[in-house]
Amino acid sequence: MWPQRHRRRRVRDGLANGVKEFGRLKWDQTTWDNLEQRIFYQQGSYDEDGDYKKLLTRLDDLDKQFDVGGGRMFYIATPPAEFTPIIENLGKLKPHQEHGNWRLIVEKPFGHDFQSASALNALIAKYFQENEIYRIDHYLGKETVQNILVLRFANAIFEPLWNNRYIDHVQIVVAEEVGVGRRGGYYDSSGALRDMVVNHMLQLLALVTMEAPVSLDANAIRDEKVKLLRAIHRMNESEVAQNTLRGQYDGYRKEDDVARDSKTETYVALKLAIDNWRWSGVPFYLRHGKHLKKRATEIVVRWKDVPGVLFNRETNHVKSNMLVLRIQPHEGFAIRTNAKVPGSGNEIRDVQMDFDYSDGFGAEPPEAYERLLHDAMRGDSTLFTRRDEAEIEWAIVDPLLRAWQHDAAPFSYEQKTWGPDESNDFMARDARRWHLPLSGK
Repeated sequence: MWPQRHRRRRVRDGLANGVKEFGRLKWDQTTWDNLEQRIFYQQGSYDEDGDYKKLLTRLDDLDKQFDVGGGRMFYIATPPAEFTPIIENLGKLKPHQEHGNWRLIVEKPFGHDFQSASALNALIAKYFQENEIYRIDHYLGKETVQNILVLRFANAIFEPLWNNRYIDHVQIVVAEEVGVGRRGGYYDSSGALRDMVVNHMLQLLALVTMEAPVSLDANAIRDEKVKLLRAIHRMNESEVAQNTLRGQYDGYRKEDDVARDSKTETYVALKLAIDNWRWSGVPFYLRHGKHLKKRATEIVVRWKDVPGVLFNRETNHVKSNMLVLRIQPHEGFAIRTNAKVPGSGNEIRDVQMDFDYSDGFGAEPPEAYERLLHDAMRGDSTLFTRRDEAEIEWAIVDPLLRAWQHDAAPFSYEQKTWGPDESNDFMARDARRWHLPLSGK
């Protein structure tokens, strides 16, 4: 076995190479040399309580060496099956901490369904207070996602029109170019709904549709998200058949660690409804898939058509106004309006006003995990999921999962397309069509 110092050297070198290759900022050797002296490696087993005692002793020694002040932040990014022994072993040692705060970051998937998510929450609550728990969802750290509330509530041109009187529908698309890769074993027991919709996409939906919070305090914002999530209509089995669609890309069953008769969806389309005064009657369309044509995550707010008493009598080129929030890969937003083409005629054409964060502010926005980990160290939980949020999200999708157990196999679709052909019919029956991402045409 490698001596401790050799393992530490290999870890540090691996991290340095990763920063050099993927870091968004220019490499600075002096900064790295300073940070490197504070990177250590401690080997242990998930379920061996003696290893946790060794870890805490090591952390106490480092605390004295660097005058940390007793703060401990544990980041659980392990297979979900290992969450329980890690939480229990850390929890048993927590009362012996003499000073400083303990914080626990938990990566997704946070549970497999409502029951397992509730059980995991109960386990964590046995040892940690809610203000010490950070359920991480990296989408909430993306700059455009953080900017949703500013765009809505700091601009008078949007908020008066942000309701069912003016908005026709909203689309949220998360398209990935890649397949399941080496995650076949995990993905085949999860699927597109669990992997993406139950956390990332429902969080985006909540931010787009929630009411204004009374302050920017973490719990004030999360209170409004919870109220919104509670208002999402829970489907019965017949509604699930009508308002959901599943797909599976060609070749998925040949991926490593995937069952050859798998029914796991790699594409999902949903039509959701929000039962409150602001959004009654407005459909919300969500779609996500792997091996699609382009990588893009966008939110599309589409306003209703103007009355056809003027321009639509002479031309059919008057399109509805549209706001597109680009989450990735090029963070920003675009607004589509109509304008007259120069000349003596009355031709109307849609034009697009575009804002890009890197162009507008002269720098690339921080990576999502940069922001989230920094917030966790500061004790700011605004961009993290609260216990009731996590459980409500599962309560929304559990009826879908139960109904799909008795459903036929997902529709197949070719790789590098926009999903099954049936997904176009899914929208056409509402006299609508899917938005093709601006960053993914």
